[in-house]
Amino acid sequence: MSKAKLLVVEDDPNLGDILNEYLTMKGYNTVLCRDGEEGWSKFKKGTFDLCILDIMMPKKDGFTLGKEIKKVEEELPIIYLTAKNLKDDVIEGLKIGADDYITKPFSMEELLLRINAILRRTMKTDETATLKSYKFGDFTLHYDQQTLEGPEGKHKLTSKENELLRLLASELNRNVSRSQALKQIWGDDSYFNARSMDVYLSKVRKLLKDDPKVQIITLHGEGFKLVAGE
Repeated sequence: MSKAKLLVVEDDPNLGDILNEYLTMKGYNTVLCRDGEEGWSKFKKGTFDLCILDIMMPKKDGFTLGKEIKKVEEELPIIYLTAKNLKDDVIEGLKIGADDYITKPFSMEELLLRINAILRRTMKTDETATLKSYKFGDFTLHYDQQTLEGPEGKHKLTSKENELLRLLASELNRNVSRSQALKQIWGDDSYFNARSMDVYLSKVRKLLKDDPKVQIITLHGEGFKLVAGE
């Protein structure tokens, strides 16, 4: 974990220096940039395990930079920093694919815990992968290949889509609690992660629309389940 490489883009010189010094002290390889354009330039030249992006920045804001990064490397986790605690910002971050969202001022210890939680999930060794396929209706989830095969061919999945479908398929026609899914895939059942999971559930439902016999049913107050009829 300590060898992870982080891209930190923060235009506040004091906060940027503090972040850089603290994360370096904790063993991370940190690249600090002062604006969105510099962040984009450094990203294109390097390989990173996680990005920490301020939202309000000159030249290129954090959301624009995040969108550009996700187009190149969809699975690269992003934590957004903001001075505002606005619902619209949270929703925008979720649409882009944010992994976490932290409002200034924040403690360095809190940020470190969030970084570690994300990296524990994303920097898995090959030994943790389960080489299995799951069949439901006209679909086959190839978990090891991270693809969903259906009536319209194969679809490449994101890591969270893959994990969510695997959990649902492994409990086919049985209830999966929200808390179980959040803790297993997102690491904890915080409000932000719950909103993120709802976004991914919506995406997965769209992937399954080609077979009307296959549905994800929401059980209010309990969770949800993947059902596959005859």
